[in-house]
Amino acid sequence: MPVLYSQLDSGNCYKPRLLMAKLGMPFRHVAMSSVDGSTRRPEYLAKNPNGKVPLLEMDDGRLLAESNAILLHLAEGTRFLPADAYERALAYQWLFFEQYSHEPYIAVRRALMLYPERAKEATPEKLNATLAGGEKALGVMEAQLQKTPFLAGDAISVADIALYAYTHEADRGGFDLKRYPAVSAWLDRVAVDPGHVPIGWLPENG
Repeated sequence: MPVLYSQLDSGNCYKPRLLMAKLGMPFRHVAMSSVDGSTRRPEYLAKNPNGKVPLLEMDDGRLLAESNAILLHLAEGTRFLPADAYERALAYQWLFFEQYSHEPYIAVRRALMLYPERAKEATPEKLNATLAGGEKALGVMEAQLQKTPFLAGDAISVADIALYAYTHEADRGGFDLKRYPAVSAWLDRVAVDPGHVPIGWLPENG
């Protein structure tokens, strides 16, 4: 059985858990935390020298880090990875968008406002910059979702899983999702897709 090392309240770690739940894929969960130092222990660094989560350990012992790389691997041959080459590239496009234009603002602002250990970083300048960057990202998503029901077209894909993770928690970072009705409707569509689980979900053996 695959093993997923992840932090329960992390959006990046929620991504593979959400996809595996939607796929009905059994896995064992190992709880990790950047706060308690578990991601910096020698035994974990031997598996992932970057000292971050999530990390997927496959049945044969092979290891795969980075949330979106894990999504792409798990989605092979499923409804979450388009068969058409161009549609697949569109999904990849949104994965890159998530990491470079979305996560650094929406996820970071959420962390600054949510975690006491990050409070010292929450300067007015940082909060203003992450608010502006996050609103720009939500505006880009809003424009696309006014045209298509899902980010890469008519069907749900890894693009939606990746961007759902932190977007559905954006209000905890001070973003007003009521300003983005197409994004809000999309969040509802993702949430009613079969197999959906909340961010705090763990498998029964986890």
